[in-house]
Amino acid sequence: MHYPLVLMMLAGIGCGTGTKSNHEKLEEQQTQAAGTFGYDLQFLKKYKETIVLTAADNPDARALINPAFQGRVMTTTANGNAGNSYGWINYKLIESGQYQPHMNGFGGEERFWLSPEGGQFSVYFKKGQTFDFENWQTPALIDTVSYKVVESDASSVKFQINAMIENHTGTMFVIEINRKVAMLDKEAIMSTLGLHSLDDCKAVAYRSINSIVNKAAEWKPETGMLGIWLLGMFRPSDKTVIIAPFSTQHSEKPLITDDYFGKIPADRLVVKDSTLFLKADGKFRSKIGIAPRSARNVAGSYDAEKGILTIIKYDLEPEGKYMKSTWEIHKDPYNGDALNAYNDGKLADGTQMGPFYELESNSSVKALKEGESITHSQNTYHFEGDRATLNAISKKVLGVDLDQTAVIFK
Repeated sequence: MHYPLVLMMLAGIGCGTGTKSNHEKLEEQQTQAAGTFGYDLQFLKKYKETIVLTAADNPDARALINPAFQGRVMTTTANGNAGNSYGWINYKLIESGQYQPHMNGFGGEERFWLSPEGGQFSVYFKKGQTFDFENWQTPALIDTVSYKVVESDASSVKFQINAMIENHTGTMFVIEINRKVAMLDKEAIMSTLGLHSLDDCKAVAYRSINSIVNKAAEWKPETGMLGIWLLGMFRPSDKTVIIAPFSTQHSEKPLITDDYFGKIPADRLVVKDSTLFLKADGKFRSKIGIAPRSARNVAGSYDAEKGILTIIKYDLEPEGKYMKSTWEIHKDPYNGDALNAYNDGKLADGTQMGPFYELESNSSVKALKEGESITHSQNTYHFEGDRATLNAISKKVLGVDLDQTAVIFK
């Protein structure tokens, strides 16, 4: 499928004639180093139609979006083609051109998925199947189907797709999915995070607005509902730590799940002073979840090796219903997580998809009547600068001194 507006935007041109300047042609011809945004731009353009978005007030703040991968944000940078590329990309899988069983882990720092994954209302297990890995299958709708571009300009793109999908109970959903990704300028970055200045650091940020419209019969709690699930895959390092602040305002104790894949060792997970810290080195498979009544609407990570602070800010309803996704029949299927974080590691057979780590947010769900919709928005921010500058941002937004990340596991 061809998207004329998208073709005009390849290599970062905006709403002009589509003619590339000599500078842009030369820039494309230069081979960028692995780990840079330019390297990932050249790689993705080789295999898939790729949209380049640029912040309106900063040509160095860029994002790569792929319609073929459900409009996912593959990666971003705050420092142009030669800058760090923040998203984790599965080069081997994309280069192979072959689809994998169960799931195609193409990577990307924000992808659109549906919840729940497990339970009686799962859309990843067919009716009558047991919750075993052999039966687990990511729906094509959020795995291999290309999303249609319906609007685009130099700093934003909107996708839409209509589909039908059945859950484990046998309920058929007829839905319309809308997804818009838009770059944030410096003023928007500061206003959404309550910052006074970005003068001493490089920054890139974008907002995704995602909605599901019910196009058929009313959804009912007893037969299942659908939620929006946004997952971001990022590059790990030995000095990267996930930072997840939580609240006890709506619960007596923090509602945290930390045993998805067994107990996480104390030298990898620490809960202290209303903050959860999880190592994100891509060397030990571990996952945490925070329930909506304990979650805050922000989380992040700090890579002390490269000096990168990443933050996500997402819609949160503390008293809302959230789908539970563990692979079992649930007594309370609407008591799931609002926030998840994952550190990749080797499986029992010694294989590993990554390494990467993930920051994930979930939407609440509602019994939608025909024509009604749910919407879930998330902002993703990356900052690069000296430690003092990043520390000021972390304290303001996450309530955490970054010095803690260096000593928290000692």
